[in-house]
Amino acid sequence: MASPDPRLRNAMGLVLLACMPGLLASFWTQGWGVLFSLLLCACSALCWEAALLAVRRQPVLPALNDGSALVTAVLLAIALPAPAPWWLPVTAAGIAIGVGKQAFGGVGRNLFNPAMVGYVFVLLNFPLQMTHWPSQSLGFIDSVQQVSGSAPQIDAWAGPTLLDGLRHNRSLTIDELFANHPGFGSIGGRSSEWVNLALLCGGLILWQRKVISWHAPAGLLGGLLLFSLLAWNGSGSDSNGSPLLHLFSGSTMLAAFFIATEPVSGPRANLAKLLFGFGAGTLIYLIRTWGSYPDGTAFAILIMNLAVPALDRFASQRRQVFP
Repeated sequence: MASPDPRLRNAMGLVLLACMPGLLASFWTQGWGVLFSLLLCACSALCWEAALLAVRRQPVLPALNDGSALVTAVLLAIALPAPAPWWLPVTAAGIAIGVGKQAFGGVGRNLFNPAMVGYVFVLLNFPLQMTHWPSQSLGFIDSVQQVSGSAPQIDAWAGPTLLDGLRHNRSLTIDELFANHPGFGSIGGRSSEWVNLALLCGGLILWQRKVISWHAPAGLLGGLLLFSLLAWNGSGSDSNGSPLLHLFSGSTMLAAFFIATEPVSGPRANLAKLLFGFGAGTLIYLIRTWGSYPDGTAFAILIMNLAVPALDRFASQRRQVFP
C-alpha cells in the first residue's frame, strides 16, 4: 500500500495548524455552530473521499492520510455561516470533494479550488441559508437547535453582515453605520475583523515556514487595497467603504493566504502568482461593490482559476523579472 507524499502531508499539517487562530476567532465571535460545522464538513469530506476512491479503485487510506480533505473541510467551516443547518456543510463538503477534487482525478489534478467549488454550489442553490450570520455568539443549546433545524425563528440571532449593510445603505454615513449597525465593528465587520486578523497571523506563519510564497497574498491584498483606495469616496452615505474596511471584512484574509495560495489550481511561476492574486483582489472589490453578492471571494478565485494557464504562459516569457 502506497504511503502519502510526506511533503504534502507536512504542508497540509502546517495549513491546518495555521487555520487554528481563525477557527478559534470564529468560535469566539460566532459560537458553537463553528465547531459543529467543522465536524460536519470533516465527516462529509472524509466519507466522500473514501467512497469515491473506492469506486475508482484507488488506495483509500493513503489519500485520507495526506490531509488535503481535512484542509478543504476546515476552509469551508470558516467560510460558511455559523450555525448553518446540518445539511449545508454536509452538502458543501460533498460537492467540494466529489466535483471540485475527485471528478478531476483526485489530489494534484483539480482545476478549481475544491473548497470554493463547494461554497459556490451552496451559495447559488441555498442563498437564504447562506445569508444567516449570527449577530452574537450563540451558546451550545441554541447552536444545537439551529444546526438540527429545531429552532425555526432566526430573527433573534441573525443579522446582516457589514458588507450587506454597506451594499443596501441609502441614508447613513459610514460613521453612523459603525455606530448603529450590528454588523459593523471597530474597523471592519463585527466578527469578521477578528477572524481576518487571526487568519492574517496564520497566513504569516505559513509564509515564514515557506509553505506559501508572498506573491499571491500580496497581489490579492494589493489589488483590493488599490481599487478600494481609488474608488473610496469618503464616509458619506454613498461610500463604498475604506480600504481598511475591505481588508478586514468578509473573507479577505482567508482568500489571500489560504485560497489563492492553493498550489494545484493556482499558477506555478512567481509572476503568475502575483498577477493571479491581483486579479482576484480586483474582482473581489468589483463584485462587492457592484455585483449581486456582498462578498465575491469564491467567484473571484474560480474565475482566476480559469486564467491560470494563460498567466503561467505569460510568466514563462518574462521569467527574468521574477526568477
